[in-house]
Amino acid sequence: MKKKLMGLALATMFTSATSIAGENITYQVNGEAYEGYWSKAKDNAPLVLLVHDWDGLTEYEEKRAKMLNDLGYNVFAVDLFGKGIRPTKNEDKRQHTGELYKDRQKLQALMNGGLAQAGKLGGDLDNTVVMGYCFGGAAVLESARAGMDAQGFVSFHGGLKTPEGQSHANTKAPVLILHGTADTAISMADFAQLAVELEENKVPHEMITYSGAPHAFTVFGSPRYREDADKKSWAAFTEFLEVKTQM
Repeated sequence: MKKKLMGLALATMFTSATSIAGENITYQVNGEAYEGYWSKAKDNAPLVLLVHDWDGLTEYEEKRAKMLNDLGYNVFAVDLFGKGIRPTKNEDKRQHTGELYKDRQKLQALMNGGLAQAGKLGGDLDNTVVMGYCFGGAAVLESARAGMDAQGFVSFHGGLKTPEGQSHANTKAPVLILHGTADTAISMADFAQLAVELEENKVPHEMITYSGAPHAFTVFGSPRYREDADKKSWAAFTEFLEVKTQM
């Protein structure tokens, strides 16, 4: 019965919009202005900290936030680029992500700043799962390696390489990796190496691949979108959420 209900819930989420309204929130990190998105389901609900891909925080993340609201989670979508910075050209996207890949301390500070802002808005920092897409997935793993306190970390088709000088020795919570085997941006070699690192550091983890799914397979309306992989990965994610936040 539970599986039937989950299937019905998934079908509803992927075909209808929620009536819950979110709001744009301007906040400061190290004196710079950032604009996140706060979408609340109810008081005292578990929190999902959502991290955008290399486009910046767009309607895509807002839609995912509302889907999570429908499941009973409060969501804060962080901004890692800065207020008003939503790049549309690939060269600009590479510039903004590249700057943060080169400055890992800044990336960690922005993730911590986003989490702190979520707490100020009423997010439950004692019952939080951190998740992200593509570049956001890499940022999630960066926070995990840096020892961020959370109930779990989730990456959808995200960057998986561990930078030189880092490790998962300080990762404090289980990790869920959702990856397409047809991803030419993030290789299966990266996927396998991460599995080895997580095992060596005794980090509880689950790593799932989807055949035929390219990079960014969850992005609605994109040529890369793969509905089957999207729905299966969302189901794995929501099951992870339910277990880790004890909903």
